[in-house]
Amino acid sequence: MQYYRSEYEKNRIVCLLCRHYCKMKEGQVGICGVNKNIGGELKTLVYGHPSAMNVDPIEKKPIYHMLPGTLALSFGTVGCNFKCPFCQNWEISQETKVDEKINVSPEDMVKLALEYETQSIAYTYNEPTIFYPYAKDIGILAKEQGIKNIFVSNGFESPEIIEDISSWLDAANIDLKSWNDEYYKKVLKGGLEAVKDTLRMMVSEGIWVEITTLLIEGENDRDADLVEMAEFIANELGRHVPWHLSAFHPDYKMKDHEWTGIDTLMRARAIGKEAGLYYVYLGNVPVHGDTACPECGELLIDRTGYNITVNRLKDGKCPKCSRKIEGIWK
Repeated sequence: MQYYRSEYEKNRIVCLLCRHYCKMKEGQVGICGVNKNIGGELKTLVYGHPSAMNVDPIEKKPIYHMLPGTLALSFGTVGCNFKCPFCQNWEISQETKVDEKINVSPEDMVKLALEYETQSIAYTYNEPTIFYPYAKDIGILAKEQGIKNIFVSNGFESPEIIEDISSWLDAANIDLKSWNDEYYKKVLKGGLEAVKDTLRMMVSEGIWVEITTLLIEGENDRDADLVEMAEFIANELGRHVPWHLSAFHPDYKMKDHEWTGIDTLMRARAIGKEAGLYYVYLGNVPVHGDTACPECGELLIDRTGYNITVNRLKDGKCPKCSRKIEGIWK
């Protein structure tokens, strides 16, 4: 696909990578700071220039219902289309200076994944839709090698990108950061309705979706909001969609804020279960992230931290009652 459209009468282009739809005259960059109008075309300045790379357990993304116990080659670049004051990767996400001395071609990225025997590549650490041209070129090559592809995203992809991405992306963990549209717009510089639409579209396109909500006490943990959030997931996306409730720790512009208490997480988990969600997990706290069969309650996967200590799934099914467990297991 072409990642921009031209507005010839106004001598500018419109970036199609995210829902900001930045309009850029010659030489201008978008809100993300890393996509630029050069010669009437969109140039992704971070193409081939990752700023962070690691080999992580897939559970760290977090993705719990795809290839448990395997490794993901994870990388990100500088830049972001959101301005979250609690960002844990703000050193790169809120940076726009590209280190062009670092060059990793799509072919080289896939070679690294094969070398480290990772079964997936995770586009993460900053917002991957802003480096989508780079990600897609990697993802297509990875798919040819039998390597899965994962987006860890704020969910502000444009509909055009979502339609295109479904041909090569296997899974996504999408942040549902708040149930307050004003908070999304004023504080995060995004939009709740856009994120909800992205979630609906990704599920509809057949991408395996998991959702993460970073709970910050006093910001997004009202019972009424959590109830509506859980009911949205259950009723519009599906009761099978995993919901990860993650504890906040002070960082970036919110270092004076309190850590999220375990009681808050447990309260939110109870709300998720009450809404009928099958799989609700807690993150950033020392508790097990077990997966149990929604039908008979049998323990299927025992997670201690990022380690899988038990995996009783047989061909993606519960060994006791044979219920098919939603996810990607091979």
